[in-house]
Amino acid sequence: MTTSMTANPALPESAVKAVARRTKQRLTSRGATIAALVIAVLWTVPTVGLFITSIRPEVETQRSGWWEIFINPTVTLENYEAVLFGRDSLLGPFFNSIAISIPATVFPLVIASLAGYAFAWMKFKGRDVIFVLVFALQIVPIQMALVPLLSLFSRGITVGDGVLYEGLRNAGQFSQVWIAHTIFALPLAIFLLHNFISEIPSDVIEAARVDGASHGQIFFRIVLPLSMPAIASFAIFQFLWVWNDLLVALIFANGAAAPITRALAELTGEFGQNAELLPAGAFISILVPLIVFFALQRYFVRGLLAGSTKG
Repeated sequence: MTTSMTANPALPESAVKAVARRTKQRLTSRGATIAALVIAVLWTVPTVGLFITSIRPEVETQRSGWWEIFINPTVTLENYEAVLFGRDSLLGPFFNSIAISIPATVFPLVIASLAGYAFAWMKFKGRDVIFVLVFALQIVPIQMALVPLLSLFSRGITVGDGVLYEGLRNAGQFSQVWIAHTIFALPLAIFLLHNFISEIPSDVIEAARVDGASHGQIFFRIVLPLSMPAIASFAIFQFLWVWNDLLVALIFANGAAAPITRALAELTGEFGQNAELLPAGAFISILVPLIVFFALQRYFVRGLLAGSTKG
């Protein structure tokens, strides 16, 4: 007895298009599309208004709203010249924000990815208790940790009678801001990356162990590449959080290390004498977050969806 097997013929192009059309109809609706468009417009209008205000003369800004530019189009770049090259230039704080945001994003990601792997795939005593304690740190308000951190930084790090590190005693150092942001980001970062790393199939990890791979080899060759969507997603969140932060900047970053958020808060002084410069400075400050988000948007979406389905 013989049996013949034939491959299923490929679906015609028209059938494929029909299936794709039906799938799109099930996943989308006219109401959701309209709601998304309305939200996008409402979200964009303030940004457009900020940009238009930043290029209007001071007299026009004080006399009428930004929408009047469509009736009386008057444009000037004096505000941007004053903000970038004037006495209160934001170029220094702008580069300070970059110097703060990048390390304050990389440090917690490195520590959290290692800790997430340890909690997910390494067996040690008290693992579950420690993980719960780390997760519980998310409920501690940042404001409660500011005074202890400031006290630690003012004393430096001491071991016995000797000072291990004196650099933290100097106010306004980048290291203070990096440490503060890293501490505040670690609980959530460890929780999210642990959840993602723990979803990696155990067969992959066990096969690597059978082949004699160490924990370091498993982490760098298997776990880290598979976790890149989650890492990139949290990196965007952390970068935007650090870039837009003002509270930590007011406490730990001053003088030569002041970021752009603090410079903007101090731009108008006590009596608001430079209020016309705020729109230009604010628009400059949002350029980097916009570039980062749109450049890494696909990683952001993949990170949000990663681990949401199994199988």
